[in-house]
Amino acid sequence: MPVKNRFAEMLPEIAGWRQDFHENPELLFEVHRTAGRVAELCRSFGCDEVTEGIGRTGVVVVIKGKTDTAGRVIGLRADMDALPIIEQTGVSYASKVPGKMHACGHDGHTSMLLGAAKYLAETRNFDGTAVLIFQPAEEGGGGGREMCADGMMDRWGIQEVYGMHNMPGIPVGHFAIRPGAMMAAADQFEITVTGKGGHAAKPHECIDTTVVAAHIIVALQTIASRGVDPLKQVVVSVCTVATDSTAHNVIPQVVKMKGTVRTMDFGVQDYVEGRVKEITAGVAQALGAVAVVDYTRGYPVTVNAPAQTDFAVEVARAVSGQVNADTPPVMGAEDFSFMLLERPGAYIFLGNGDTAMVHHPAYNFDDNAIPFGSSWYAGMVEARMPSA
Repeated sequence: MPVKNRFAEMLPEIAGWRQDFHENPELLFEVHRTAGRVAELCRSFGCDEVTEGIGRTGVVVVIKGKTDTAGRVIGLRADMDALPIIEQTGVSYASKVPGKMHACGHDGHTSMLLGAAKYLAETRNFDGTAVLIFQPAEEGGGGGREMCADGMMDRWGIQEVYGMHNMPGIPVGHFAIRPGAMMAAADQFEITVTGKGGHAAKPHECIDTTVVAAHIIVALQTIASRGVDPLKQVVVSVCTVATDSTAHNVIPQVVKMKGTVRTMDFGVQDYVEGRVKEITAGVAQALGAVAVVDYTRGYPVTVNAPAQTDFAVEVARAVSGQVNADTPPVMGAEDFSFMLLERPGAYIFLGNGDTAMVHHPAYNFDDNAIPFGSSWYAGMVEARMPSA
């Protein structure tokens, strides 16, 4: 099962869809044009069921095989949303929407899954039901969580679920995956330090919140260096520091900090949350200030089930023969993790070549990757539900 000839034939058409999505990027849940176009195309393909409005603006598409003797149901997911970035690609189909662009390749993901939808609706060479999931709001909105909360998995009886993301730096047509933790959990925190402001020439009459904040920032780094097993990945980053004064000679009353925590293990995630709160409160108290932590859990760890990872590898090897089955984990986060909490499945990277990294204003999805990605999507259905 190499790259399917049908996808080579369809490449100009699929690339056309992709470039149209690229020209018309939409953010978070406001993907009304994109979702509408997805639904319109899938209906034109003759898909058996197209349901809009799942997880607010998600689309779920059902394609039935020629037979259904075993009652198998496989889910495939692609994300649809763009990013609030000013595009700098210079391509002829660059974003027409100021301040928005497809800087992560979701236009490519959606188009590759649409290609698979058209192929599967034409051939139906499988025994069971394929459920195609077009998801909004991956970029920080938790659209995967919202679609699951809408009862998607039970409503369509999904038994396994698979997702894909392009990855710059990996050659086009190559795949990369690993069993277990593939991408990190992403939490965020806000710390408010309150002391006693005053004149910078009289620090002895103040409780200097900038000094307190500096000690907190340094102390938080001991979580990774001294609190967590060195073999387990963790990142604690304070990324913004703001005071309630911009004067050169004023010790501020309040300092606010924002940061992120990235972990690859649920137990480590729990530990780090507790330590961020304990260290912050303890350092502030020792220096006479008060500090409050607002800690928010974000996307969970993306965990590939071992058996489903093996299935994904088999199909990828059949498509291209170029698969790294033990790629290093990535500390970025992905809300496909919510779907993997509900059903076993796997998430795989598809090479985008030597391009700018995702989330960069010069990034662009490589259309040459489309036949490989569409072949993998369709191949997962045919391999997991072979014709009786």
